[in-house]
Amino acid sequence: MIGTIVNTVAVIGGAVVGAVFQKAISERFKVTVMQGIGLSVCLIGMQMALQSKNPLIVVASLVLGGILGEAVAIEAKLERFGKWLESKVGSHYGDVAKAFVTASLIYCVGAMAIMGSLQDGLTGDASVLFVKAMLDGITAIILASTLGIGVALSALPLFVYQGAITMTASYIQPFLQHGMIAEMTAVGGLLITGIGTNILGVTRLRVGNLLPGILFAVFGAGLFPPR
Repeated sequence: MIGTIVNTVAVIGGAVVGAVFQKAISERFKVTVMQGIGLSVCLIGMQMALQSKNPLIVVASLVLGGILGEAVAIEAKLERFGKWLESKVGSHYGDVAKAFVTASLIYCVGAMAIMGSLQDGLTGDASVLFVKAMLDGITAIILASTLGIGVALSALPLFVYQGAITMTASYIQPFLQHGMIAEMTAVGGLLITGIGTNILGVTRLRVGNLLPGILFAVFGAGLFPPR
């Protein structure tokens, strides 16, 4: 769990620094830096998406995942939880709901979170999560300086998500074949790209409702493994 703990602390620390120096960073710098982060997130997402060996699995996974996500209303529940937190923390600390949802999706969706947690749990090597912690900490500073202290609250789902994968790694590993990991990464990459477009303000994608697509990608790759 050392990798996840370091990652969690980095997010909280970065968010606190960003929130404390929020007023010291002018709005035009925030906008430009956030645009740069948005473009970078899109690049990372597209690189991940191109790892797919069977695009049909990705398409089907996103469609089925979107249907399930809309039925369960994942994003709405995340936003309601964020609003509840906002009512407890106080609106003067910033848009807690938006910060919580945005940061949670950025930190929890992606190959580094999954594979880093697996590597940490199976071998005790947390190097991937240490790198992720550095990236997440820097991102948290910028996000918190723009969105507020709510970014720090994303450390909770991050800790639970990565911690659960680490703790159950020995049970998950036999089922995660190479093809499954590739399709999971591809679907996660497209979701990351969607987050990037949301950050840029190009559109407003309900990325949270597409999260089940990652699970469908595992099933799809299992049923139709690459030749």
